Amino acid sequence: MTDTPREGGYRPGYEVAAEQVLELIARLGLRPGDRMPTENDLARQLGTSRTVVREAVKILSALGRVRAQKGRGLYVADDEGMLGAGMLASFFLPTDLDHIYMLFEFRRAQEMETSRLAARRAAPAELRAIEEAAALCRRGFESGRADLFNEGDDAFHTAVATASHNMFLQIAVREARRLQIQSAIIGLRGSVGGHAAKAVEEHDAIHQAIRAGDAEAAAHAAAAHLDNTLDDYRREIQQRLFSSAG
Repeated sequence: MTDTPREGGYRPGYEVAAEQVLELIARLGLRPGDRMPTENDLARQLGTSRTVVREAVKILSALGRVRAQKGRGLYVADDEGMLGAGMLASFFLPTDLDHIYMLFEFRRAQEMETSRLAARRAAPAELRAIEEAAALCRRGFESGRADLFNEGDDAFHTAVATASHNMFLQIAVREARRLQIQSAIIGLRGSVGGHAAKAVEEHDAIHQAIRAGDAEAAAHAAAAHLDNTLDDYRREIQQRLFSSAG
């Protein structure tokens, strides 16, 4: 398997292979805990080398989609996340646009409600955590450090979910974000999610509404944030597709 063209360069073979392994799992109807084909079998089925497959497996293991047991082989991960491998990740394909759009719809509903509840329930320490996460995200953007921005972004959404005082929403937000991160790592890395400047302002709007105790304003700000993020995904994906077509 050779690297595949994409906007801004080429997709590494192991990245393509990781996507294909997930598609194979879905096509075979494998469930969490099921044994997968061996690396040699995967290489043969995908038409690539075992080295490429091994690198793909490392990615999928880090993402919690595949579990490698020494001396026993590969298995579909069976982590205990309420909405992780058991319910959603067993069929979620990170490069399937329909899946990505459905995930955004799911996240929109979650984050509206967590923000609404946070505005009603957040304790002083939780408000500080939200403010600090928003500030970290802003520092990451202003300094051009993607690692800080991503750390702040994750901390912000986690802090808002924590302030909702609803453990089911906390778990749901965490797992949905984990799935979205997979779409950024496999196949879409470096080509989507670039509305950092707007995201910083949107985080501030959510934070201010929560701090003011305005539940509906917080929910509307969260909805706007997810809608704008999805619009950015759509624009970048269209550009990538048009670029490939050219």
